[in-house]
Amino acid sequence: MIHSKSMQLIAGRTAQEFNQRKKRQGAFWEDRYHATAIEADTHLIRCLVYIDLNMVRAGAVWHPSQWRQSGYNEILNPPDRKRIIDLHRLLALCNAVSHDVFKKEYLQRIEDPLAVERNERLADLSGSIAIGTRSFVDSVHEQLGVRVRGRSVVKSDESFVLKESYAPYQTHFDSEKGYLSVNNGHYWDVSNVIPAG
Repeated sequence: MIHSKSMQLIAGRTAQEFNQRKKRQGAFWEDRYHATAIEADTHLIRCLVYIDLNMVRAGAVWHPSQWRQSGYNEILNPPDRKRIIDLHRLLALCNAVSHDVFKKEYLQRIEDPLAVERNERLADLSGSIAIGTRSFVDSVHEQLGVRVRGRSVVKSDESFVLKESYAPYQTHFDSEKGYLSVNNGHYWDVSNVIPAG
């Protein structure tokens, strides 16, 4: 498990390095890092595929195989040394019978959206607190308690999700309290104030 502060450090250094190399300024990442609880098996495979298609979605490459740092290359051709992915653990989490069977399903899930040029950003994978079966997501919802108050479990395309709440600023304020004005100002009675000094 990766700690959020570690991800913040990695994301920050990656953005700095890229901006320095390309002599550019500005935001590098679209959103801030947030953790998502993902149930093992098909939900995890779907998430892996989604991540490996990120650079295709961003227009950096035409196929995930062209992005050297992607999981795609390591999953299909695991290196003998310096692996990032614990392949045995991944296969166990995905209930894969063998590496060959896993590769076949993984490749199919990669190629399907590429074949129909349908590789859009999926809100349930990029903005959820938990993804999986109803019982898994309900369990995460219960464990998080008050931290997810007001959020509900909803059915998505291939799973259930506990959605991250999104609210632009001033959503919960009525117009009377939204801006400073004569109607919502408060004036002090300066006759009772003792001057300093």
